[in-house]
Amino acid sequence: MSLVIKKGSAKFRYGMSNPEQLAGWLEENPEAKGVSFVGRSNVGKSSTINSLFGKQTARVSKTPGRTREINIFEFELQGDETQTKYFLFDLPGYGFAEVSKEMSKNWQVLMNTFFTNISRNVLMLNLQDARHPHQQSDIDFQEYLRNFNFETFLVFNKLDKLKKQKERAALDKLKPQIFKEYTWVKQIHFVSAEKRTKLEQLEQAIVSYLLGQSL
Repeated sequence: MSLVIKKGSAKFRYGMSNPEQLAGWLEENPEAKGVSFVGRSNVGKSSTINSLFGKQTARVSKTPGRTREINIFEFELQGDETQTKYFLFDLPGYGFAEVSKEMSKNWQVLMNTFFTNISRNVLMLNLQDARHPHQQSDIDFQEYLRNFNFETFLVFNKLDKLKKQKERAALDKLKPQIFKEYTWVKQIHFVSAEKRTKLEQLEQAIVSYLLGQSL
């Protein structure tokens, strides 16, 4: 039987908004294995995490862009006899303008601390909105992320929101450009967290990565 993420096993450990505190934790956990979720504000990151790890794992902010913490969880794989503990990192959204300059600056320092010091055993999942893919903030973030050479999956969420044929056709037309410009990412997935469309394939890809880090 294939291993899967054990639903409901994700236990919240830390919510970090202080870069120095985060740097200390990362230094204490240099070999941390896990997966990190990051995306533009309001792309359905929390709903994707909750669909994969169990309901109400991630906190959903009522005000997009206000969450400026990195939330760290521990989780397990169902049927894993080694009982390995993996980490789930829920990163604050980027690309939201209506925040103070002070908050924005702290976010930049916090994120840079994370990506500079996090273990190379952590998979990066970058989420985009399938309705509004390839926004400038997504492009800017990808240019930033690729410099670190992490194994990265690109996930386009909210397929279920493409109600009209015209909207679906627009995404299909953009796909060749997406695949061309993101040749450096390991995998590209198109999913709906709400309807669970193709979510099982994404889950298996995550699990395969995690097991590869445990060899």
